[in-house]
Amino acid sequence: MPIDYFKLMRPQDWVKSIFILPAIIFSIPGLDSVERASVLPGWFFATILTILGFSLLASGFYAINDALDVELDRRHPRKCKRPIAAGRITPAAGSRFGLILIVLGIAIGFFVDPAVGGVMVAYLILQFLYNAGFKRVAIVDAVVLATGFGMRATVGAFAIDRPVSTWLLGCVFFLTLYLAFIKRMCDLAAAREAGTDWKSPAGYEDRFELNWLLGMSGVTVVLSWVLYGLSSHAVSLFEGRAAGFALLTPFVLIVVHRFYRRANQGERDSPLAAMREDRVILASLFLFTAGLLACLYVPAVEDLLSRLIFPDARLGGGGS
Repeated sequence: MPIDYFKLMRPQDWVKSIFILPAIIFSIPGLDSVERASVLPGWFFATILTILGFSLLASGFYAINDALDVELDRRHPRKCKRPIAAGRITPAAGSRFGLILIVLGIAIGFFVDPAVGGVMVAYLILQFLYNAGFKRVAIVDAVVLATGFGMRATVGAFAIDRPVSTWLLGCVFFLTLYLAFIKRMCDLAAAREAGTDWKSPAGYEDRFELNWLLGMSGVTVVLSWVLYGLSSHAVSLFEGRAAGFALLTPFVLIVVHRFYRRANQGERDSPLAAMREDRVILASLFLFTAGLLACLYVPAVEDLLSRLIFPDARLGGGGS
């Protein structure tokens, strides 16, 4: 049925394409009013098409991955409900559907810009390597997934013809590496709670190991963000507003901890599910987003931050 093919695409995971947006969000404040009027319509159109293309590309791999892992998924308490694992779509039909989505997504990428299409082809190769064997190697599987999210951030910059920030790539990589380990902990905890014989393809069977990986990657997420806010790169681009980024770090810490807590309790790893089920995550993400947009787009915030954090600079005084 058509609804099963739509579910096979995992539309709830299209939210992952949000990592395409930072390039345009952080670039707009650097434009003057004339530049905004001339380039923003094209930027928005290219960004929307890029999100659509990458979402279709990712959905294609979800379908192929479900077809390849059908027997394993049937032993998992949650994955057994997916269309292929439940027997509503055959593995062969799922694979064909996935290939169609991949071709369509890459075609949209090349329509936006050859560089966008090129990164999508690189993502295609990376995902084939992932399915061919990388997903069965502990830590390597998570690094490959995080690299794929870094590619999303890259195409977001290429779509609007802006340089790719290494800080942006670093923050995205470490955040998604952490979320990859969160997913593995959720899968392990849910399988053990249900008493099934499901096994992690990459061999994540030790909760102590996963807790160590989560602790290490979670700390890196927080440090990456606060160091970016305090970096000379951010100050050169955003001046006083960069200090506001660093002040948002407590919200990053709260979200990182709440995801960790949910994972150890066997809750769903989906960010959308987390926001629906955990009000602390929802509130923290809302406040972080509101604060970030205020720092970027509200001129009065920069003046306030300068008064509070850099009073000597405003007075022309020196400091040691």
